[in-house]
Amino acid sequence: MFQTIIIAGNLGKDPEMRYTPSGQAVTSFNVATNRNYTDSNGQQVKETIWFRVSVWGKQAESTHNYLKKGSKVIVEGRLVADPASGGPRIYKRSDGSSGASFEISASNVRFLSSRTEGGDPGAGGEDAVDSSAGVEDDLPF
Repeated sequence: MFQTIIIAGNLGKDPEMRYTPSGQAVTSFNVATNRNYTDSNGQQVKETIWFRVSVWGKQAESTHNYLKKGSKVIVEGRLVADPASGGPRIYKRSDGSSGASFEISASNVRFLSSRTEGGDPGAGGEDAVDSSAGVEDDLPF
């Protein structure tokens, strides 16, 4: 059996790197993906889904050095289920509504932004994910 997930989006904040007790590098960051559609009532709906990504080894060091808030990436990896529920991690937002955090253990991270584009979420055109100010209030991590 095999599972893989591929997402494309923007970083919600700068990556954070740490080292395991054995000395292996691990970098964590969050990626926002957007989907825009029109519902059955003719209303425009903007849906944002957040993914928490962990990258290991040399690739962890590269992602920490080159990515920053707003950087565009493609992440390939496997979903990591919450040990307690077997699904995504459920949390409460500051406004009291429920949210879910999907976690990915990355096997490959592709950088889509140049170093100078990373902080400008609008640089990628209409398909770019909006990581503008205020979204960090809804981050579950």
